[in-house]
Amino acid sequence: MDSAFLKCFPNASSLLIGGNLLRSKYSTKNIYFTKHRRKTQQYNFWRVQQPTLNHYYKCIEGGSTNKECNKKYVVKATPRPSSNFEPHAFDPKNIFDSVKYFLTAFYKLSIPQAIFTRTLSTISASLLAVEKLSDISPLFFIGVLQAMILFLFVDIYVTSVNQLFDIEIDKINKPYLPLASGEISFTTGVIVAASCLTLSLCFGWIIGSWPLIWGLLFCLFLWTAYSINVPMLRWKKDPLLAAMCMFVTWAFIFPISFFFHMQTFVFKKPAIFPRSLIFNIVFVSIFFVGMALCKDIPDIEGDKTFGIYSLPARIGPKRVFWICVSLFEMAFGVALLVGATSSSSLWIKIVTGLGHSVLASLLWYKAKSVDLRCNDSIASFYLFIWKLLSVEYFFIPLIR
Repeated sequence: MDSAFLKCFPNASSLLIGGNLLRSKYSTKNIYFTKHRRKTQQYNFWRVQQPTLNHYYKCIEGGSTNKECNKKYVVKATPRPSSNFEPHAFDPKNIFDSVKYFLTAFYKLSIPQAIFTRTLSTISASLLAVEKLSDISPLFFIGVLQAMILFLFVDIYVTSVNQLFDIEIDKINKPYLPLASGEISFTTGVIVAASCLTLSLCFGWIIGSWPLIWGLLFCLFLWTAYSINVPMLRWKKDPLLAAMCMFVTWAFIFPISFFFHMQTFVFKKPAIFPRSLIFNIVFVSIFFVGMALCKDIPDIEGDKTFGIYSLPARIGPKRVFWICVSLFEMAFGVALLVGATSSSSLWIKIVTGLGHSVLASLLWYKAKSVDLRCNDSIASFYLFIWKLLSVEYFFIPLIR
């Protein structure tokens, strides 16, 4: 690259270019314009060249005439590899942070409180098939583990598909969810849903338990129809169909599939329909009608915006809320009555009686403190209901 020489005169009008001296007369206005243009050109020069070239400067002091400072600047631009293209060192900490970030978002995507309660329902229904202490063997735990892993994939598929088709609604109702907030991209959400769907089908086929396979297929059908936005589906738009999906899944599919998986596939016993399973179905049926209605109360604003008119949107959140509370109290009342009359053991009567009385009292106390104008208060109550149901699954195997 040829050398370029610039000579600066603060109060003169001479310019040295490539060793040839050019002199001209300028007015004050022209001097200002030239200096301004020179600064602009120098600025643009540095702006373009600085990111990609490393420069070496050589300053040659010149003589002084009429108190002028004459300097020659020799600019040699030698191209060197830019720092932008330097390979980055392997940083395990960055990879660890990325994995941690994704796992946190994935945890929120899976709705952990529902998975935890469903896991307890698996254990509770499996215990209904236990007739004597010797039945609790390694074979029993393998059977429970099979059902838990299979339906874990189902749970994640269901929550993923629902959030994939509700991104715009969740931006209003639940902006903290990972797909609505952008923590997980739409493409990643599709990959997660498709992977869990495939794994659930493959794992169900490998296990070979027909009660689990039928339960799996019914769950996949119901919750796909509930979520996807295609003609004749998107059942969540209809209050009755939306409540039916939740009611049928928790009251019938889960307990029946898990019980008969243990009874017929694991223990190789004949299929029966015991009184304890009937109680499980009745209690959860009443409870989940309330759950299905309660979950829509904090979502009224977003549901109305996108044309989903749930029961709370139709008749008001207050009326629906107290209908839900009445259903929950009714379920605990039925459990209290059945526990007191069906069991021959006094200690079981005492434990179930006191336990359900405490649960019903806690529910009423919590319901009285809910502020229906505050979605956070309603959401807190809804989470509290899941906790009460989780405790109930410890009592259900005792009532036989």
